[in-house]
Amino acid sequence: MYFPVRSGGIVRRKVGDVQAVDGISFEVPEGGSLGLVGESGCGKSTTGRLITRLYTPTAGSMMFRDHDLAKMSNSALKPLRREVQMIFQDPYSSLNPRHTVGTIVGTPLLVHDIVPKKQVLSRVQELLEVVGLNPEHYNRYPSEFSGGQRQRIGIARALALSPKLLVADEPVSALDVSIQAQVINLLQDIQRDFGVAFLFIAHDLAVVRHFCPEVAVMYLGKIVEIGDRESIYSHPRHPYTQALLSAVPDIKQATIGGRRERIRLEGDVPSPINPPSGCRFRTRCPIAQDICAKHEPPLLQIGSRHKVACHFPGEVHKHPTEPITARLLGVDNAGNPDPGATPSPDLVTKPGYDDTWFDLDTKTFGRA
Repeated sequence: MYFPVRSGGIVRRKVGDVQAVDGISFEVPEGGSLGLVGESGCGKSTTGRLITRLYTPTAGSMMFRDHDLAKMSNSALKPLRREVQMIFQDPYSSLNPRHTVGTIVGTPLLVHDIVPKKQVLSRVQELLEVVGLNPEHYNRYPSEFSGGQRQRIGIARALALSPKLLVADEPVSALDVSIQAQVINLLQDIQRDFGVAFLFIAHDLAVVRHFCPEVAVMYLGKIVEIGDRESIYSHPRHPYTQALLSAVPDIKQATIGGRRERIRLEGDVPSPINPPSGCRFRTRCPIAQDICAKHEPPLLQIGSRHKVACHFPGEVHKHPTEPITARLLGVDNAGNPDPGATPSPDLVTKPGYDDTWFDLDTKTFGRA
């Protein structure tokens, strides 16, 4: 998703693009959940709005049940909008203050002709009860509810059409800690009872670890690491993921004494209008070398359910001294063309995982 940047004046010419999301690839399994984490401004919310087609993507495809959401017209999208719904971050601005709760939750039912008009009220009350609200409060306005209750109203609205995928854009970040736990437990109950798949967007790594069995880490419009919960939280291989996790308070570490080493990144996040060449993280990366400026690292599968986009993936303070991707890209260690190297055709980034992956120890592709 590229947002055009235009000059000022009478004739507003296009002078560049904000590269908000640039070539990301992932898969959300049916009935499963994927967490999307990263710094503010990395493109998480834009990704969610693309999937729900609140934005029309600049390029690429988004496959949902053999339909490419990216290329469908608004009229063709209408039946599929029942299947993909969104829970917005701010429970205050996402609800119309002029409408009652009954109207807010009931409108999707009328637009998509889910139930007869006479049955809308009973269905609304049923949905309010599902999310833990008093069914008799359907005639109240959003201003009469707390933040946690408003978020429950938003969840009820999203559930009205019985979707198969819910995009939850930081659904608990605006709530108190005690209310966060209630909403997270509610979402887990909904997933278990209704079989809904979740794309869970958040910056709270502890919440994502609790809710999502699979996690993707974004930086400046790119996915830099993706894998199952154990791989990401216990065995991160990308320097950015390691820096993120080092900033999370560790309760277990506090009970046994001592502190986990804090990895501090220097500098600011580059502008998405003019991102760095090669690896976008290289300007803040402590292990960057010449190849990082010349070639973008592929999102390489390094385990049965683990991918990383780094020329030097490894444990903290144990990163290799030579790029593991050089031979795969057909270049030498400095990133210059190497006539003796054979580029690997297996580097095409595809959603999901393959049966083969690149073993970091043997530097060869292996099979399970």
